[in-house]
Amino acid sequence: MITAEQNEQLRAWFAERLPVDVYESLDSVVVDREEITVVGVIPATESVKEFRERTREQRIEVAREAESLYRRKVAWGVRAGEETTLFTHLAVPVMTRLRQSERQVLDTLVAGGVARSRADALAWCVRLVGRNTDEWLTELRDSLDKVQRVRSQGPDVSGNTDSMKSESE
Repeated sequence: MITAEQNEQLRAWFAERLPVDVYESLDSVVVDREEITVVGVIPATESVKEFRERTREQRIEVAREAESLYRRKVAWGVRAGEETTLFTHLAVPVMTRLRQSERQVLDTLVAGGVARSRADALAWCVRLVGRNTDEWLTELRDSLDKVQRVRSQGPDVSGNTDSMKSESE
């Protein structure tokens, strides 16, 4: 997880490198351990398909530079009105251990036709929690940002004891 300040720096990096005519405006830059997702607003007169074709080479060039620098894949998306469309984004496998009662929840979602598989059912559960606890998750992320800032301002514990010796002598 990165801090809010680091996220702003990343957003600024993309804003500087994206040609002016790619997006009408940069909507969001979201990052996790594997991926950076860049979403921008497109003109109301342009379709998602037209946007993808028109900007493909520009986006590839920026993505290559970002992937080399940040060691993460870059995904792209657009916002047209209230609708967001993502493309070229990752679906990353995760490993988890679930008890029988938890597996039964997933199996019920599969049996009920809500999901095609346990993996889809788990993704559905995560989306549901994310939607219903958005305010709480935002508060938690803000708290994590503060913890990271405090840690970075703490003492140097890299093992350099020479400065401590000279002070005590």
